[in-house]
Amino acid sequence: MGDLGTYVPIVLALTLARDLNLGTTLIFTGVYNIITGVIYGVPMPVQPMKSIAAQALSDTDFGVPEIMTAGILTGGVLFVLGVTGLMQLVYMLIPLCVVRGIQLAQGLSFALTAVKYVRKIQDLPKSKSLGERHWFGLDGLVLAIVCLCFIVVVNGAGEKSRGCCDVVESGGGDDDLGGQKRNNEVVARSRTSRVRKVIFSLPSAFMVFVLGVVLAFIRRHEVVHEIKFGPSSIEVVKFSKHAWKKGFVKGAIPQLPLSILNSVVAVCKLSSDLFPGKDFSATSLSVTVGLMNLIGSWFGAMPSCHGAGGLAGQYKFGGRSGGCVALLGVAKLVLGLVLGTSLAHILKQFPVGILGVLLLFAGIELAMCARDMNTKEDSFVTLVITAVSLVGSSAALGFLCGMVVYVLLRLRNWTRDKPLSTIWTMKSPEQV
Repeated sequence: MGDLGTYVPIVLALTLARDLNLGTTLIFTGVYNIITGVIYGVPMPVQPMKSIAAQALSDTDFGVPEIMTAGILTGGVLFVLGVTGLMQLVYMLIPLCVVRGIQLAQGLSFALTAVKYVRKIQDLPKSKSLGERHWFGLDGLVLAIVCLCFIVVVNGAGEKSRGCCDVVESGGGDDDLGGQKRNNEVVARSRTSRVRKVIFSLPSAFMVFVLGVVLAFIRRHEVVHEIKFGPSSIEVVKFSKHAWKKGFVKGAIPQLPLSILNSVVAVCKLSSDLFPGKDFSATSLSVTVGLMNLIGSWFGAMPSCHGAGGLAGQYKFGGRSGGCVALLGVAKLVLGLVLGTSLAHILKQFPVGILGVLLLFAGIELAMCARDMNTKEDSFVTLVITAVSLVGSSAALGFLCGMVVYVLLRLRNWTRDKPLSTIWTMKSPEQV
């Protein structure tokens, strides 16, 4: 459940605002989850392509055909980059500090959106805030704060503390009063450690999500009568020349830099950080993202990709293997086959504040990846990318500025303590 903070709002908004086929999207993304979980063995997420989704929500003329053509074209480019080996070359050439800047910007962007979800009443189909959220109620601030505190208590900062549940064995043969007292302390400590172990092993994200589903039915119990059982019809989307053109210009072009950087390069770096010994090639990730969209987009499934934020969210809430996303995939598949698009009526009543809490922790986990930038130069590049990406709302622009700054810093270091004439003439000081 770690990456549902991004998945649910985007898919729900497109379903309600652009008639996206939710049932088809659930079926295809469920299959993607199962396959990627088996292939990679880590909680590799499957998330909607955010740039395409943002364009569809902001442009009323950007409908389902344009969304799907953008996904097909983006997937085609990524597939070609993967099979030709060019994606691996891109991965090797991009410095770590640049990737960390992208991750920090994306993580902070998620966190800021999460805070907005918690503080403001949201109209998800229109992506607008309607006003301050009330303190009390089934989607109030108090509920969100309680969920947030619960997750902090259970998960902490994201890493299990070592030795917190260890019990110190008492020495034998001590029958005096001091030995009995120590034995009582050991027993009390053992009970405390068992309680701590139970609390720290609770599936916090799953419990919070189940709470949200229960509250969704309580908020509007009439939703039960709006549910229709059975899968949605899966049909091939009809495309026009105009849809291909608009999908390429307004959808694929803005999405490609984000997919290359956050879905492939950043995921490769993050997976090696979180799961040592399980390094994945940029080629394989690029090919899987490409195939997902070259297949599913023809039938109306939302264009999807991997994402560093989703991977960080899965890891934050305890995901350590491909089994967790495979189970999520099974759940999506069942919901898509049993409820289809009618599931949107339930999700529409889901407390947005709870989604914000899940998204907040996913964003913070992703942003914390930048904590290994130890040198001042690397930190400078990382922060430049973050600032430009957040202010300009463009990861591609942030990446471009970061690469320019990185090259300038390297040139500055290379020319340090050298006369200006040696730089332009490419000669040594002795030759000059």
